[in-house]
Amino acid sequence: MPSSTPPVPRPSTGHRPRSTSKGSALLAAAADAVLILAFAAIGRDAHQRGEVITGVLATAWPFLAGAAVAWLGLRLWRAPLALWPAGVTVWLGTVAVGMLLRAVTGQTVVLPFIIVALISLAVFLLGYRLAVAGLRRLRTRRGQA
Repeated sequence: MPSSTPPVPRPSTGHRPRSTSKGSALLAAAADAVLILAFAAIGRDAHQRGEVITGVLATAWPFLAGAAVAWLGLRLWRAPLALWPAGVTVWLGTVAVGMLLRAVTGQTVVLPFIIVALISLAVFLLGYRLAVAGLRRLRTRRGQA
């Protein structure tokens, strides 16, 4: 015999449920990779180095590996567009692991390059996440009005 009592609501934990789809995680990972490649391409162009495609890949691979370590190490696909911890972790992981890999493979690692990488990758990797957060807030406000 079916019960006629309504279901008991679950107590709130204060956390919003994660509604991240596999598609948004893939898009965020792809955006990170494209922006890291853009960083490498801009740097190579600024220093007028040849070998466009292979050169960009040679410059970018340590940073791409750093981003992958960050993504996998903290399972960032759970909330890939969050500024914290995803954006900050990808940014700092990309630079830290990227510079370490550059150093162990004999590539240049000097303080001015580290500073440029930190600033440029912050603008790229944190910037689009901030833009997405702003658009989501705007959309939520319009939906509530």
